[in-house]
Amino acid sequence: MACSGCSTGRGCGTASNQLPGGCRNNGSCGVGGCNKLNVFDWLADMEAPGGQKTFDCVEVRFKNSRKEFYRNSNPFSLKAGDVVAVEASPGHDIGIVSLTGELVRTQMKRKNVNPESSEIRKIYRIAKQTDIDKWKEAQDLEQETMMKARTMARFLKLQMKISDVEYQGDKSKAIFYYTAEGRVDFRQLIKDFASAFKVRIEMKQITLRIEASRVGGIGDCGRELCCSTWLTDFRAVNTTAARYQQLSINPIKLAGQCGKLKCCLNYELDSYLDAIKDFPNPEIKLETQNGWAFHMKTDIFRRKMWYVFENERGVFIELPVDRVKEVIALNKAGKKPEELRTVQVLSAPKIKEPDYQNVVGQDSISRFDRNKKGSSRSPKRNAGRNRRRR
Repeated sequence: MACSGCSTGRGCGTASNQLPGGCRNNGSCGVGGCNKLNVFDWLADMEAPGGQKTFDCVEVRFKNSRKEFYRNSNPFSLKAGDVVAVEASPGHDIGIVSLTGELVRTQMKRKNVNPESSEIRKIYRIAKQTDIDKWKEAQDLEQETMMKARTMARFLKLQMKISDVEYQGDKSKAIFYYTAEGRVDFRQLIKDFASAFKVRIEMKQITLRIEASRVGGIGDCGRELCCSTWLTDFRAVNTTAARYQQLSINPIKLAGQCGKLKCCLNYELDSYLDAIKDFPNPEIKLETQNGWAFHMKTDIFRRKMWYVFENERGVFIELPVDRVKEVIALNKAGKKPEELRTVQVLSAPKIKEPDYQNVVGQDSISRFDRNKKGSSRSPKRNAGRNRRRR
């Protein structure tokens, strides 16, 4: 779960041999080790039509989930997993190529980036060994810098949390990512950072969801967080999604590691909305000869609804959806059923007595008994013999 581009900083082989992890398919595979937000290049083995030039922009990934587009104007023969030196302000930065070819054009369109824009920065060169060594040194400083920065922010009593630090590849600039509930005056903090770390300082405020995606972790489902592996758009999540899915409104269980409602509450919401369309309105009360019954809960998967009478709130009556629709139709016609449940008269089933004599397929219990032959002495002779003994 960690590589040279992750917050842990442990190598996965990407920077050492300039090939992605996983199946070692020279960039066309989507399982590039522990890289976050991997993209499977399904056009990698396809040649461009005759006369068409290769798209001159590539997607470069930096620490965690930060990705940017750069123009390959030289052009270099690049593939996914190559370590490149790119233009930065100031100096240069080191990143890993995550996508090349026509899929980059699709990604730029998806993120509203104009491929013809002059603001797209350039790729300087394929990174040399000296560039990679300097990049590794910068990564080794990030954890120590973050701990010192938190101590300095706490000393100034600023209501902010520094969640991550990212050094530029040439060690000339450091980006400090922080979260805060309100506006923070960190002018003095920037001066202290510049004098302590001797680099150019850039402060960038992020939301709690983005913080969770950068830090990463394991969710309640046992898998790595969606926001740190594949999720890129953070849509709004509210408690209405939980109510439609018949979940208890428990903030502790519904909240993710970012403290907000879990993004996965939106995954199956459309399926639940389609299924609920066939259910009657739970606000409609059912009228019977015993009184009014109102809705308590619903089981969408089993297509069951539970109702209780006003005078018997502790007794839950389970009804199928079709029966609820039937009672509602009777109430609209001015009729009141005797019972909510359908009354079915069932005949008592006949109980078959088990055959103990031949229960295991044997012929007889006394099959091993000897057949007694008639006695050689008649009963009369035995009676006379007994009299003589007396």
